[in-house]
Amino acid sequence: MQLTRLDRWLKDTYVHEMHVYTLRRPEIVPPGVKVVDLPEGPGKKYRFEFIARRNSDAELLIQELKTHNQMFTTRVVNRSAWWVPLIAPEGKSVTWFCIWVVLAGFGLFTLTSALRSIWANDEFRKNFYEAIEVLKG
Repeated sequence: MQLTRLDRWLKDTYVHEMHVYTLRRPEIVPPGVKVVDLPEGPGKKYRFEFIARRNSDAELLIQELKTHNQMFTTRVVNRSAWWVPLIAPEGKSVTWFCIWVVLAGFGLFTLTSALRSIWANDEFRKNFYEAIEVLKG
């Protein structure tokens, strides 16, 4: 389904985080960026992983890496939190789901109110019970 602007904002703010991989640690790491030392081994391309939850922190880190001509790569990853499947279900829009729930609730309320007002009519109830007796035989 088509993602709305609200869905994209929710994903950018609460679901996505930026992982930046480098060979050496930059001189200045912006506050809010988590640094992880990656284990050394054969075939490992990068030594450090920087995890930025906000885009502004990631941009500051990338700008720092570019000014010092460091090689780096980036990845956008979904956080591993319990609310991620609720906010950003795979291939679905939370906004449209909420809209459909509200419309269904409104329709159910309207239908229930109409049936309740019809059932409150004594003449209708009397005819209804007579119809049931006729059907029973």
